[in-house]
Amino acid sequence: MPSITKMIFGNGPLGPSIAPWIRQRPGLQKYWARWSNFYKNAAGYRQKGYLYDDLIVEETPQVQKALQRLSPKERYDRVFRMRRGIQQSMGHKQLPKEQWTTPEQDVRYLTPLIEQVVAEEAERAEWDYMTVEKIQQKRAEKRNIFSKREGHH
Repeated sequence: MPSITKMIFGNGPLGPSIAPWIRQRPGLQKYWARWSNFYKNAAGYRQKGYLYDDLIVEETPQVQKALQRLSPKERYDRVFRMRRGIQQSMGHKQLPKEQWTTPEQDVRYLTPLIEQVVAEEAERAEWDYMTVEKIQQKRAEKRNIFSKREGHH
């Protein structure tokens, strides 16, 4: 039986998250949405022009594969946002308010790709360790030629 911590926080490719646990409870999800929006605004990444998925750590193999699947335009936009954000951070500045990332613009562009990579790896692992049931059934159905046949002694 998994531990309570593992059940609540999980161990996904993006790190620990209580989001699955919250999504299972509609009342809690409605309450938590207000705090989520407050946190996103207070975190300051939108004031630097970043999107949420720009903050995902790139060192994991799954994220590296997902980054390779981005279109050339998405890759260029990501690099542009990263460079602009680093320049703003180095100068201890924020972008002008009209250049801030709005909640409508802050869409998950990388997370679906990461989830796709993780699902493919899980499927590949399942196929790697899977035994072919038809072969086992055929082996079980084969009669031993040296065994006595039913009805014939």
